[in-house]
Amino acid sequence: MGMSEFYGARDDAQSTRVIHRALDLGVTMFDTADMYGPFINEELVGAAIAGRRDRVFLATKFGISRDPLDASKRMIKGDPAYVASACDASLRRLGVDYIDLYYQHRVDVNVPIEETVGAMAQLVSAGKVRFLGLSEASGDNIVRASAVHPIAAVQNEWSLWSRDLESTGQLQAARRCGIATVAYSPLGRGFLTGALTSPEDFDESDFRRHSPRFQGEHFRKNLALVAHIRELAAGKGCTPAQLALAWVLAHGDDVIAIPGTKRIATLEENLGALDVRLSDDEMRAIDAVFPIDAASGPRYTDMSFVNR
Repeated sequence: MGMSEFYGARDDAQSTRVIHRALDLGVTMFDTADMYGPFINEELVGAAIAGRRDRVFLATKFGISRDPLDASKRMIKGDPAYVASACDASLRRLGVDYIDLYYQHRVDVNVPIEETVGAMAQLVSAGKVRFLGLSEASGDNIVRASAVHPIAAVQNEWSLWSRDLESTGQLQAARRCGIATVAYSPLGRGFLTGALTSPEDFDESDFRRHSPRFQGEHFRKNLALVAHIRELAAGKGCTPAQLALAWVLAHGDDVIAIPGTKRIATLEENLGALDVRLSDDEMRAIDAVFPIDAASGPRYTDMSFVNR
């Protein structure tokens, strides 16, 4: 996502180098969506993996429709006709014959989940999609969707400062149904790296300038939390980012973290988290300084489109 929008200026050439380096290092899962850009991130990813499709597990999403004349205007759509047309459009932009994992980006409250997933299942039958996923779906919708067609993954924001899914029933529902959990923003949109010290660190076009957790008193309170993570990481001999990623991964083999980056150095640092093993005592120590709901401020300005 951040390669094309929301996190400052684009640099497609540099982003392509990052994707190629990730492939060289053995990264196989690449996550995009039609609304990133909108549309241009799928084109970027498609061009970058051309000639290497057999080495990639490709995930994309539909369901957040943006006004081409005003990208800030968004609509959640999940009707069967839209599902079919969105998939065809993503296949064209990505330049591929099939999508490995196709997510409903947000649940449309005006369309029964059974209808949306039924339409997604038809894409599997047609050979356009291999596996189905949901994003930010409620526990009830996860169960209902699974009754229509097997769901391979549920994507949720999950990190030390975004632990909602642990208490809302989403994680429990996914596990009851045998579904993997894909953790997006596992580094708290960069906050948990310890590298951010002021809202002024962000480019003018960076959405974090307007995100509640990066504002005023929220920012100051969250900095104090990250200071604890920096101290624990120093004692472990790793970076704060690596500790935060290791914490997510330590929750089970059914958990996949997808940290985003636009830089090769950060990519390589993130992969170093695979060498960090946290004991039960270390997990308890982390939870003690960063319990559920410890983060100050809501995740989004408008929370109406999550946990549907």
